Amino acid sequence: MIEQKGLTVWFTGLSGAGKTTISRVVENELRSQGYKVEVLDGDVLRQCLTKGLGYSREDRDENVRRIGYVANLLTRNDVIVLVSVISPYRQIRNQMRLDTADFLEVYVNAPLEVCEQRDVKGLYKKARLGEIQNFTGIDDPYEAPLFPEVTCNTHLETIAESAGKVLRKMEELGYYLPLIDSHSLRFKIHNLKAILN
Repeated sequence: MIEQKGLTVWFTGLSGAGKTTISRVVENELRSQGYKVEVLDGDVLRQCLTKGLGYSREDRDENVRRIGYVANLLTRNDVIVLVSVISPYRQIRNQMRLDTADFLEVYVNAPLEVCEQRDVKGLYKKARLGEIQNFTGIDDPYEAPLFPEVTCNTHLETIAESAGKVLRKMEELGYYLPLIDSHSLRFKIHNLKAILN
């Protein structure tokens, strides 16, 4: 059994930037090496934990606050928690950092036009047409992190490179000890990316 420390890895970025995809690759790698991992995905949690909240600033902050509370509980119990949620406002993200002893912020960065091109659900199109209100990046702001521990520029790097950045930072901070060499990791992530696509 691996002796591990709890950690909240908070993936933030625009819809379509790649938060969920990167977190799934990181999750797969950690699980394959015996780590206890939980994934808190914003889209999934909107159907249960934060059901009923809207998209005003107050409701978005409450959404993040509830997710952060669960993440902190798990982290205190030595679980690595991968949080994938837009969380557009800097102040509430900073509050989550203060409330969580072990916290790693990952800025999943991609230009708005790239995110719109990737949008299989057509949400950006609906927002542009006014069918969705308060949509982050269109008629509601996204406040990028000022000092994230990791920045993944998903329009310039592969999913494997982005996931590798996160895992290397976790290793550097003492939360992850890889049991395989980096070449094998790149191969595994490449194969997982093919499965995800």
